[in-house]
Amino acid sequence: MDCFSLEGKNIVITGAAGLLGRQHAYAVASAGGRPILVDVNEQGLVDLVAALRDNFKSNAGHHVLDITNEAMIRAANEDCIARYGHLDGLINNAASNPSVEGEKGQLFSRLENFDLQQWQQDMAVGLEGAFLCAKHFGQSISRNPKGGSILNIASDLALIAPDQRLYRKTGLKPDQQPVKPVTYSVVKSGLVGLTRYLATYWAEQGVRCNAICPGGVENGQPDAFIEKLSGLIPLGRMARPDEYQGTIVYLMSDASSYMTGSILAVDGGRSCW
Repeated sequence: MDCFSLEGKNIVITGAAGLLGRQHAYAVASAGGRPILVDVNEQGLVDLVAALRDNFKSNAGHHVLDITNEAMIRAANEDCIARYGHLDGLINNAASNPSVEGEKGQLFSRLENFDLQQWQQDMAVGLEGAFLCAKHFGQSISRNPKGGSILNIASDLALIAPDQRLYRKTGLKPDQQPVKPVTYSVVKSGLVGLTRYLATYWAEQGVRCNAICPGGVENGQPDAFIEKLSGLIPLGRMARPDEYQGTIVYLMSDASSYMTGSILAVDGGRSCW
């Protein structure tokens, strides 16, 4: 099982303080790698570093930065090389997940009402941020004699359209129904394109790039929503937060050494239907 080991590998994880970011960090640490945690949430990073130390004896690194700020990314990349000598992987996980309903009211999410500023913000975090991290951290990975792995966290909604029936509310007219905002699908689909581009860009330097398309994670949603969504999934349930850890280890390790440019659905079979 040595091919699944991440021993000696330094792996940057963006959005590390979030629900899945924490799980990606656990996966890397459990396989012997050093997670380098990136997020705007300083306290979340401090808490995660402590958890990784206590549970895995991991000497994780962390950087408080905004991934839409190229100067901060450049500085963080230079600091990583100075501290650790090399980078072996990048997990582009950070993203905005615009709510179906917000402070602007239930009509906020509908395409005809969707605010341009919200569009730009979601694109900046989810797509521009991934590009900037690939530009800087990816270049460092390409300079590693052994190459490395970049993993983009897309979504099942990069493969299929959101089923807006999940969000319908009784008593509202069709043009007043809340919907999954357009930016989520566009950002996640953009990550698929970025994945294929990067898979060929540094291939000669041994840098692989893949994407996973996770399904929805059960995380305190209303019972009615969970039941409706579970009915669209062949396995009949949403994912647990820790169910992507094995996929993360596989794609970041030498176990997937001949896998690049792949878009891997890990969605309980939802995109099959």
